[in-house]
Amino acid sequence: MSSAQHTLKCRVSLSLWNALRAEHVRTGDSISHIVERALANELDVVHHSLFQVSTSSALVEGVFGGCIRVSDLLRHGDFGLGTFDGLDGEMLMLDGQCFQIHPGGTAEVTAEDMMVPFATITRFVADRTHRLQHADSYQHLKEQLDCLRPSNNIFVGFRVDGVFTNLSLRAACKAEPGEKLVQAIEHQSKFHIDRAEGTLVGFWSPSYSSAISVPGYHFHFINAAKNVGGHVFDLSGAVLNVGVHQETDIHLAIPETKQFLEIDLDNDSRSALEAAEKEPQ
Repeated sequence: MSSAQHTLKCRVSLSLWNALRAEHVRTGDSISHIVERALANELDVVHHSLFQVSTSSALVEGVFGGCIRVSDLLRHGDFGLGTFDGLDGEMLMLDGQCFQIHPGGTAEVTAEDMMVPFATITRFVADRTHRLQHADSYQHLKEQLDCLRPSNNIFVGFRVDGVFTNLSLRAACKAEPGEKLVQAIEHQSKFHIDRAEGTLVGFWSPSYSSAISVPGYHFHFINAAKNVGGHVFDLSGAVLNVGVHQETDIHLAIPETKQFLEIDLDNDSRSALEAAEKEPQ
């Protein structure tokens, strides 16, 4: 088991067991999910919640100044993605460890005092798991993941483990002063990896969330050795194990930095986000 997941064995009364099974039939949720949710509610632990720092629209407008430390971010989750102060590389969080992915794809565990301007994280425990026999492309993977989402109106976290035949990746390079996102990604580091075992960390966000999140799918990759990774543009792989985690509660931390408070966020950020997500030709 990972450090973020543990097996609990206990005895319950027949009446509780019957109630668990009835809830399972009623909702379609796994018994593990129902028990975890009940324990989280009883113990007042945040559960099935996204914690997001800043907004995608602010990132589009060039608000790259860090506003929260990694140590504080880790108090709110153990799985997610984002970037670092000044758009300095890609951030990936997996099993409670936070990694910085540098230009060229090298990854390392971050210092806890590093500053983050934008991140989306959660406490990931799979509600359901599935095995995909193959993914011929990133588009093919997304089409298969579409079938695993229960609705187009809720956020979903995805963890995909397996061996990838090839990956097309990028890592943001530190932005120049005054640059917006579209300008900054023009000098991103783009690279390819052949045959790598590892993990995709990512989320699917509804279209209505474009002012605060990256709509659609957004994945970062890290290899099993935890020393190479990047933002995913394209991929292929076989026998991929998928964990699905529904997010039904959103917590948004608004930066109080001078840059955020003074920036104009009235512009529609969707086209800029789409440009940032696409692989450059």
